[in-house]
Amino acid sequence: MTVRQRTVLADGRELFYFDSAPGRDRDAPDLRTELPETSTTSQVRWDPLFHAHTVIADHRQSRIFRPPANLCPLCPTRDGMHTEVPAADYEVVVFENRFPAFAVDSAQTVPRVTTPPFQSAPGDGRCEVVCFTAQHAGSFARLTHAQARVVIDAWADRTRALSEIGSIEYVFCFENRGADIGVTLSHPHGQIYGYPFVPPRFYNAARTARRHRERTGRCLQCELLAAELGAGERIVSESAHWVAYVPFAARWPYEMRVVPRVHVPDLPALADELRDDLARVYLDVLRRFDGLFEAPVPYIADWHQAPVRQDRESWHLAAEIFTIQRAPGLLKYLAGSESGAGIWINDVTPETAAARLRAANTELQRTNP
Repeated sequence: MTVRQRTVLADGRELFYFDSAPGRDRDAPDLRTELPETSTTSQVRWDPLFHAHTVIADHRQSRIFRPPANLCPLCPTRDGMHTEVPAADYEVVVFENRFPAFAVDSAQTVPRVTTPPFQSAPGDGRCEVVCFTAQHAGSFARLTHAQARVVIDAWADRTRALSEIGSIEYVFCFENRGADIGVTLSHPHGQIYGYPFVPPRFYNAARTARRHRERTGRCLQCELLAAELGAGERIVSESAHWVAYVPFAARWPYEMRVVPRVHVPDLPALADELRDDLARVYLDVLRRFDGLFEAPVPYIADWHQAPVRQDRESWHLAAEIFTIQRAPGLLKYLAGSESGAGIWINDVTPETAAARLRAANTELQRTNP
């Protein structure tokens, strides 16, 4: 059973330690007494032409950019170096981002403008950092099953907590891995965003799922999963409770969707046996990505959870993992069609991608960081 311990950093931000068993001493105080309080100016602006939000957060320009390993702020506090984590060791730790795109105190400093066409509101949400391990070198794929299970429990715990904040409408757990993705800290970590709105992609998916349920009485994701299992050619990995497959209309050269066989809306709804099984399948999937080419690939992994307050009955939880690498040494760039028109052109057929992922060397992660 995962155990959570809460503390407060010197500037007032919350931090949570997650451990696989009780009895771990995580009581070390944050000794950075001169740490300035965080100041956020996050603003959400509305684009009436394209019916979408844009987040303006110019305070993030001063965030840390690729520090050397001996100055990593996500490592434990050791040998006189005080980091974001006061304890000398940890299993998994979650804390409020020091340079957040959203913050619940934005409403105190950012005005709300309701007169069209220039409508805006405070970025009244929350951003958290999730450190998967105290070890600086490595990746999620190198975690043990027990370590991965603690991360899953942390995701679920924080999803539940952020969903209780009145201004938050969507909780998004994700990981960016690799310099080519744009990661500024190499320590194995991810993030959790509590958006004050439902992002357009998930808003549209929720609306589609709701309409399908109203029309047929069935879950669209369940039907897609059954169809993929029937076709078989895009299935990469499966277990008693989870299926990982390359979507029929995959956008990225190598993209996988990890879906529970049972209909659940979000991570907190997963029973213990589903979380245990997920740890195994999720590690298998990440190791397949790392085994595609000569070295581990840059990727984005994220969770598609139900919106906090709408369309929860019709939503079916899923994870999405994709890499921007299309071949050894070659990246998939978003050019005119993708960035300008929003229409993806995939250079690898989903069936070919699935075959290559099935054949990927899952042992590569043992020898490559």
